[in-house]
Amino acid sequence: METSPDRRPRRDRAPGAGAPDPAPEPGRQRAADRPHRLTARGGGDQPVPREPGRGHRRSRTNAPARPATGRRRRTDVAARPPAATAPPADDPALDDGDDPPERPTRRRATLAALVVAAAASATVLVTGLLGGSPRPSAPTDAPRPLSAAEADRMAALRVTNLRDVRAGVRITVGAGPSRTDLLGWVDWARPLVYLDVGGPGAGADRGLVQATASALLVRPDATALPTPARPPLVPPDDGWRLREPTAGRGLTAVRDLLLSLGADRVDPTAPDGRWLRRESLAGVEVDVLRAPLAAASGDPLPRLWLDRDARLHRLAGRLPDGTATTVDLIRADRPTPHPVDVLGGRSGQPRAPTDDEADRLSRLPARLRAAGAATVSVAAPLGPSANLAGAGTLNWATDSASLALTDQDTGRRTRREVRTGPVAHPQASPDDPGAASPATRADGLDRLLATALRAGAHPPGEPAVRVREDRTAGRTVDVVEVPGGLRWWLDRGGLPRRLELHTGPGVWIRLDLFAGPDR
Repeated sequence: METSPDRRPRRDRAPGAGAPDPAPEPGRQRAADRPHRLTARGGGDQPVPREPGRGHRRSRTNAPARPATGRRRRTDVAARPPAATAPPADDPALDDGDDPPERPTRRRATLAALVVAAAASATVLVTGLLGGSPRPSAPTDAPRPLSAAEADRMAALRVTNLRDVRAGVRITVGAGPSRTDLLGWVDWARPLVYLDVGGPGAGADRGLVQATASALLVRPDATALPTPARPPLVPPDDGWRLREPTAGRGLTAVRDLLLSLGADRVDPTAPDGRWLRRESLAGVEVDVLRAPLAAASGDPLPRLWLDRDARLHRLAGRLPDGTATTVDLIRADRPTPHPVDVLGGRSGQPRAPTDDEADRLSRLPARLRAAGAATVSVAAPLGPSANLAGAGTLNWATDSASLALTDQDTGRRTRREVRTGPVAHPQASPDDPGAASPATRADGLDRLLATALRAGAHPPGEPAVRVREDRTAGRTVDVVEVPGGLRWWLDRGGLPRRLELHTGPGVWIRLDLFAGPDR
């Protein structure tokens, strides 16, 4: 009987080894018939047959390596090192699912090492970010005493301000409906304060303010915007009034505080000063301190924002009357503000007159007599309750002057007539018979008028000092100061355009003259 190929006995199967293996697919060799190439002990690369009845497990042998046969050896196996290694995972001779799992490949080991390294790096980075970040500044409720360097900077604060000459200022006084806002400049070298006043609590102070250590001038403007703006660098020439200082309150207290922030010597160190915290103010790193300040402040321990160069950037405290105030110093805003003429005008560079200037001054009487008369206007802030303005005539032929005056605060009008003497003859105005000014009010103005009349007969005194060059009524003039606190403003033709009298404290009243062709 013909035996089917599927039933033919295996030549390599031992009797009783069990059921025959299934027939392989056409063109495919069965795994049991494929020789395994293992590296035998002692070197050599020989095919080792599977042991009968052991399934798909690789057989092991302790027999010595067989001698090489004439079969051609694989070049890739011969190139391997002689050490025993596991066959590659993709070897077709091991392509059966019953083999035990292989050890991790080199690729898997490398990937595992990279994962471990990345995890370790992330751990170090997170630890550094959490543990190495800067510690926050000390809280405001835990101040510490000033260090020696901070105490030295605090002591040098006012000297630094004077060295910097001037700074812009932004000030808030009070809060809520009674708040007053002020914006402008402080000049510690002159000294001078120039501010625009606004805010809901400004009241009658709304407008412009200029102040020195001895005088406070206001220029009220009821139509000004509620929010203050930068004052004009060249202030208006008219409308200025003297204000009665009110110690420790309002504009007087603000002026005193600002001017006292400058000094020509270092202050003693503050033993009870405290450091509060560090801040960034307008892009500048500052230390916030609480320390006594040798200035006109009603707060014994104001808070001060001080930078590394001992420059003050902010002050928060109270005025002497207890009103809360904050002063911001704008260090980058430091133009040269012009004082109004009532406060003496620009400083200039005083010097002795040239020959031409001295000659024009000596010829003044002849020019006044040739002019005969002049129309005049007066701006005479004689006091907080006598801010007079008016106009009239001055006659050198009759040595007399006649003026109509108005008090800018009360609106009362008076008539003033002066003859060489001088003797003042105040007259009541027609619409206010009882409005005659006391003689004490007229002293400064009478002296100014009498000096202008006498200049038609006598040249000004010596020595003279040329203070500066200026302009008035569209003309260039030389401002020349002579003894007695008088200043003549002479044009280049020798005619007087203005006469000023220093009445003190730090205040000048003036008489503008329109003589000759301008009359």
